[in-house]
Amino acid sequence: MLGLLGDEWTLLVMQQSLLGATRFGDFKARLPVSNSVMTARLRALTDEGLLDRREYHTRPSRFEYPPTTRGRSLWPVLVSIWEWERRWVPDHATPLPRMQHLECGDECSPVVTCRACGSDVGAEDVVAHWGPSGSWSRSVPPSSTRRRSESAAAGLFPQTMSVMGNRWGFALLVAGLVGIRRFSDFQSQLGAPPGSVADRLSILTANEVFDAADNRYRPTEKGYALFAVVITALQWAQRWYEAPDGPAVVVEHPSCGHRFTAVLTCDRCRRALRGTTISVVSTPESD
Repeated sequence: MLGLLGDEWTLLVMQQSLLGATRFGDFKARLPVSNSVMTARLRALTDEGLLDRREYHTRPSRFEYPPTTRGRSLWPVLVSIWEWERRWVPDHATPLPRMQHLECGDECSPVVTCRACGSDVGAEDVVAHWGPSGSWSRSVPPSSTRRRSESAAAGLFPQTMSVMGNRWGFALLVAGLVGIRRFSDFQSQLGAPPGSVADRLSILTANEVFDAADNRYRPTEKGYALFAVVITALQWAQRWYEAPDGPAVVVEHPSCGHRFTAVLTCDRCRRALRGTTISVVSTPESD
């Protein structure tokens, strides 16, 4: 999951795909990306089964790239990133649009709830432990994904990439959410080089995702708000990249005694959101 989604262009292409772009020209018109980068991302997303490749014109051959079921099911991750960036990242060149829930007609924010009991859930309300296929060594990709390029400065995810765009950044965030606090513990648990741990902790702290005090690193309120991104990404990954020997991570909700499955609900009407019932409110916020 990190190897695929830890790339800003991949996320932006999928975001535009779910907003209706299907053809090469559609993506190019919406994203400040070179032809070679776009071609590479479309090929990768097709190979991974997130986009389909269909010929719509012959002589010359031209293709469109509609999202597959696997690709469409990314919407909770993208919506969670959208909401986090909109709420917590003030330095967008253009303010991010708000969401509207078409079923109730209100502007809304997604809320993470428990499928079993319906209660609102945050990172501190669940307990996670390794499943049969899980370990830090198996959960960190073997190589780092590309850093966010300057050409993407107008992108929608400027700070998300500081976490998801680096294998150690995301791992450190998850480790912080489950209670690891000391530099030495981050290093020993993740098996990360000291320089990489120091670099990513400094970036997470500079972005106010972590707070550093008393030689400990704790997630801030902004950091804990990334729980929605982490849990939806985890659920997507475990649905589509199922390990033969069982899940990598098992998440429990002690309050209700069930395994935790996250459902995004509308904060106004409390009904479960669906990708097809979320619309963009383009009017800029007055505040």
